[in-house]
Amino acid sequence: MRSRLLAVTFEAVDPAEPARFWAGLLGREVVEDDGGVLLPGGDTQLGLRFVPGRAGRLGANRMHLHLTSTDLDDQQHTVATAVSLGGRHVDVGQRPEEAHVVLADPAGYEFCVIEPGNGYLAGCGPLGELTCAGSRQVGEFWSEALGWLLVWDRGEQIAIQSPRGGTKLAWDTWDGTPVAPNQQRFELLPDGDQREAVDELISLGAARLDARDDSTVVLVDPDGNEFYVRPTGRHPGPLAE
Repeated sequence: MRSRLLAVTFEAVDPAEPARFWAGLLGREVVEDDGGVLLPGGDTQLGLRFVPGRAGRLGANRMHLHLTSTDLDDQQHTVATAVSLGGRHVDVGQRPEEAHVVLADPAGYEFCVIEPGNGYLAGCGPLGELTCAGSRQVGEFWSEALGWLLVWDRGEQIAIQSPRGGTKLAWDTWDGTPVAPNQQRFELLPDGDQREAVDELISLGAARLDARDDSTVVLVDPDGNEFYVRPTGRHPGPLAE
């Protein structure tokens, strides 16, 4: 029994602030529930959730969002909109000749606005990719766990994508000091029974950590990253499949 990816969760001191930022930047609705603030992604775009916690730490965040551009005007418009909504330019060591633009959202999480003509993200939609620090093994784990296709596998880089297309998930080895416990994590919803879904994830290489008061089960993937499996039937908005 596979689980569906509901969202990637980001901790923030004030979750409403980055939620407003990303809703304005991506043109999404904001849904509040007992789990935080959710920006549903629809059928093929990754959902984003913001919950109370610690702010992001530049240079130590383990996940980055990549936004796509249709042309140079579109890229410049996206960057200008992000800055007007409270984003800021940041230097993470990018070279002057690189055409993507690196920004940070109000909660301190980096993201990139990718230049037009990037063939790798062609057809992925506005939120083209979530790239993560991690191993090939963890990418293979998530491919099996979600039933997503392996669409890139070169050296230490691996990427997967839903059979329906849309946002890619990618992993690569990064420099920098990781933050533990994670401030960013995946949030899953089972297709059926939660216990059966958890058992399957464990059989694929996950390990169980805890169960929360709301019956959410906390697991870690093969790289030791926490992720949540929510109770069946408790979710707002569409899901990425």
